[in-house]
Amino acid sequence: MEKTDFQEVREIIASRKFGRLFSGDTENTLIQFFRYIFVGGAATVVDWGASALLFYLVFGQNHASLANAISFVLGLIFNYVLSTFWIFRSSKIKSRLMEFLGFAAIGFVGLLMTVGITYLFELWLGDVTDLFQILAKVVSTAAAFFWNFFARKILLFSK
Repeated sequence: MEKTDFQEVREIIASRKFGRLFSGDTENTLIQFFRYIFVGGAATVVDWGASALLFYLVFGQNHASLANAISFVLGLIFNYVLSTFWIFRSSKIKSRLMEFLGFAAIGFVGLLMTVGITYLFELWLGDVTDLFQILAKVVSTAAAFFWNFFARKILLFSK
C-alpha cells in the first residue's frame, strides 16, 4: 500500500529527519508546497523589492500597475529557476522552452490578478494614501501564490 502525502510527512516529523523536507526529489504535494513557501518567499522579495524601486524611484504613483507588472515578471523568472531546480523535478513537458512558456502562462494569470487587484486598490484608496500600493501587493501576492503553486503542480509538474 502506498503512503499518503500526510503519512509521509508525519513519518519525517516523527523520525526527526527534517532534511527530507528540504532535499531530494519528491512528488509529495505537501513537501513541494512547503518548499514552494521558501521559493515563493524569495521570489516575493525580488518582486516586492523591484516593485518598490520602480514605484518610488522610477514611475511614481501614476504607474503603480506598470511597476507591479515589471516586478512580477522579474519574480516569475526567479521563481521558475528555483522551482525547477528544487521543487518540481519531473515535468509533463519535455521541452524546457515549452515548460517555461507554460510556467509563464500560469504566471501571466497571476500577473493579471496582480494588476487587477492593484488597479482596484488604486481606485479605492489612491486618493486617500500611497499605502494602497503595499496593501495591493499583500493581497495580490497571496492570491497569486496559491494560484501559481496549484496550477503549476496540476498542469505542468504532476505525473
